[in-house]
Amino acid sequence: MLNKFLNLLFPETCPICQKPCLNHETAPICTDCWKSIRQYNGPLCRKCGTPLVSEVSIICGECLKEEPAFEYARSFGLYDDPLRKGINLLKYHGKKRLSRPLSALLMKAGVPDADAVIPVPLYHKRLRKREFNQSALISKYIAEERKSRLLLDCLVKVRDTLPQVGLRYKARVKNIKGAFKVNNIDLIKDKKIILIDDVVTTGATIRECSMTLKKAGAEKIYVISLAHGISD
Repeated sequence: MLNKFLNLLFPETCPICQKPCLNHETAPICTDCWKSIRQYNGPLCRKCGTPLVSEVSIICGECLKEEPAFEYARSFGLYDDPLRKGINLLKYHGKKRLSRPLSALLMKAGVPDADAVIPVPLYHKRLRKREFNQSALISKYIAEERKSRLLLDCLVKVRDTLPQVGLRYKARVKNIKGAFKVNNIDLIKDKKIILIDDVVTTGATIRECSMTLKKAGAEKIYVISLAHGISD
C-alpha cells in the first residue's frame, strides 16, 4: 500500500530499462533491474580482492610487491550497471534511501564480526559540498547488523586530494599518501575493524586507510566494499 501511494505521488522511471519503478525502496531502479544485480564469484586475489583472469592465480602482483595492512578486502560485485547506477544515484544524486538496500547487498560479501565499523572518510570541504558520506550511510546499517560500534570521527581525512578517478596506480598512491589520521587511538587500539568503502579500484585509498589504522594500534582490519572497478 505504501509503494502504491508513493508511486502515485512520485512516479519514477527506471534509468536502466526505462520501465516504471513500482518499488519505492530501490527507486528509481525497478525491482527487476535490482534483482539482476549479481555477486562476483570469479577468481580474485585472496588478499586485496582484485578480480583475476586465471583460477590458478591467488595473489595479485601488487600484493606480492607490498602486502597491505588489512587482513583481506572483499567487494560484493563488479562496478557495472545496475550496481554502478545504484551507487552513483546514492553518491552523486542524493538518493539516500538506496543506502539500506545497498548495505543489504554488502552483507552478502561476507562481513566478519568486529569491534567497530569505520567508513572511508571524506575531506571536510567535500563533505560539506556533498552534505553526506555515502560510505558512512552504508556503515550505519552494517554496524547495526554486526552489532558493532560505528566510528564516524575516528579516522579522518586531513588533506584534500585530487579525485582518484583517471589516475594510474602510482599517481593514486602518491596522491593519497599521508591524507588520513586517527583522532582517538583508544577507540581502535587492539580492536578488530571493518573498513567500509563504496568502490575500490586500484586499492590505493583502502591501503592508506588501513596502514593509518594499523599504525594507530588496530589489531585486524577487514575491508568491505560494494563494487570493484577496473583499473588502468
